[in-house]
Amino acid sequence: METLVKEKWSEIIAYLRDEYLINGVLFRTWIEPLEVVSFYNGILIISIDEKKQGDILNLIEKKYKIPLQVAIEVKTGSQVDIQFRYKSELQADRVSSYNNGDNLEYKYPFLSNGHSFDNFVVSGSNNIAYAASVAVAENPNGQVYNPLFLYSGPGLGKTHLMHSIARYILQNNPDYHVTYTTSEEFTNDVVDAIRTNKQKGDTIATSKLRKKYRNIDVLLLDDIQFIVGKDSTQIEFFNTFESLYQSGKQLVISSDRPPNQMEELDMRYRSRFNSGMTIDIQPPDFETSMAILKNKQELSDKKLDDKILDFIATNIKSNIRDLEGAYNKILLCSRFTKPNEKITLEMAEEALKDLISPDDEKIITADYIIDVVAEHFNLDKDALLSPKKTKDIAVPRQICMYLCNELTNLTQTEIATKLKRNNHSTVIHGVNRIKESLNVDKEISNTISVLRKKLET
Repeated sequence: METLVKEKWSEIIAYLRDEYLINGVLFRTWIEPLEVVSFYNGILIISIDEKKQGDILNLIEKKYKIPLQVAIEVKTGSQVDIQFRYKSELQADRVSSYNNGDNLEYKYPFLSNGHSFDNFVVSGSNNIAYAASVAVAENPNGQVYNPLFLYSGPGLGKTHLMHSIARYILQNNPDYHVTYTTSEEFTNDVVDAIRTNKQKGDTIATSKLRKKYRNIDVLLLDDIQFIVGKDSTQIEFFNTFESLYQSGKQLVISSDRPPNQMEELDMRYRSRFNSGMTIDIQPPDFETSMAILKNKQELSDKKLDDKILDFIATNIKSNIRDLEGAYNKILLCSRFTKPNEKITLEMAEEALKDLISPDDEKIITADYIIDVVAEHFNLDKDALLSPKKTKDIAVPRQICMYLCNELTNLTQTEIATKLKRNNHSTVIHGVNRIKESLNVDKEISNTISVLRKKLET
């Protein structure tokens, strides 16, 4: 696969440029310097030359990863996952990566991002999750916190902890067979197996899939919420879960919500997931944000004054990913606009003006509430606004009504219009149902609390 991608690389990036309308300057700056390094276990490693392009890994990953995967599939006919790495990081181990079968990150490319317990910043918002993760890593025999279920909003450290668990186990228990996967990768494997079975008229592909995920000692699955509701994938995973669980193998699962808020999830598995240890990770406080930024600064060749770090930590409160993204954007903007000047607070404010407005109070709108609720319940926005009255849609819709009533200045008639209801009486009914449920239904109460945090941070 590596050879094929390299042979077609010029065609791949040309397709990317033309299909996604990337202008000449951006194409020459971001895309042309990229290089294909290696391919292993379904993951294509692509290097970024930071000397030419700057500290832009997060930007490249966020903006171009999926389009590039599409371009590769179009030009090669094969699906691959992509991982970006800086060229300087690869140079030190590039030769050994090709020639030394014992190189850990060569065998397990997801570890190449460097996540470990050593560089995880522990605070009051994540200390329980950290302690439980360390306990599982030190005792990967399925006897401690099995399964370990971590949940939080995006960018708060779930993946970092999962990678740290895997790294620790692999370093200290080299005989253990550890598999980390995302829900997207697992789904793709299931779909590919089903498609191959149909093409060949047998079940060999499914047998290989089950061997891959069941003949192991530790399984870590990231973002399980994207599997819930996909019938074939969900059944395959839960059968895999049951097989491993009954065999005493360790399972670590992450999600954006606790099991009891996954309404489409069979009650048996809600109970199964809750039987181990279920832990919430909260957004970082100011002190933690500053510690994260200072850790990041140690790896950078250009330093920012503490007042600039203070500015970032004070105004970026959503998650660690956004925090690091803001830091990277300041460095990037300075590198391309004033490369020889010291970065000032004014330059930082200018670089982040589209991300933060420190003097403006955040305005919560009905449209924003609808988007957040739809994302939280893994629903299509159109479903919330449709006439459907099934419970999996009606309850989130009533939650939208309640939050619009509580957090906006809209009248109930205006809320009805926003949610495409016939009249305000529907909104009154929905708001009252949620108010009544708050006193007796712990699940609804927890959901409202989580959604308020998402909306207000």
